[in-house]
Amino acid sequence: MGYLSSLQISASGLTAQRLRMDVISNNLANMETTRTARGGPYLREQVVFSSRASTGARGILANSLQGPSQQAGVRAISIVEDQNAVRRVYDPTHPDAGPDGYVTYPDINVVTEMTDMISASRAYEANITALNVAKDMAVKTLDLFR
Repeated sequence: MGYLSSLQISASGLTAQRLRMDVISNNLANMETTRTARGGPYLREQVVFSSRASTGARGILANSLQGPSQQAGVRAISIVEDQNAVRRVYDPTHPDAGPDGYVTYPDINVVTEMTDMISASRAYEANITALNVAKDMAVKTLDLFR
């Protein structure tokens, strides 16, 4: 694996973690949203990631024949909503209360979201560190040829 593919992997990790932090921020911002454009409360979202590397014998053979894979790293394949992440609170004075007096709120736990945010932030920092190490190695290699 060369320096270029190392940079691609780190760059894909940075992009993925930035998206993850954006989704977490959106969850926190909407934790009291009882009505969306679709109707009903906001539903907690999570990013689903997948490897970009080719898998299986054909993918491994193609990567070895063509050099470093242009598809190395990670990618977000979807953002999914947790359909069960709602909580009901009795508040008959709320404008979104149902006939039974209950309001449906998103079930978003601040501690869980902040823990996920710290995890995404640390993963982002790790990708920056890996990117800088690959860059430094490439620069030192170029200095050898001077």
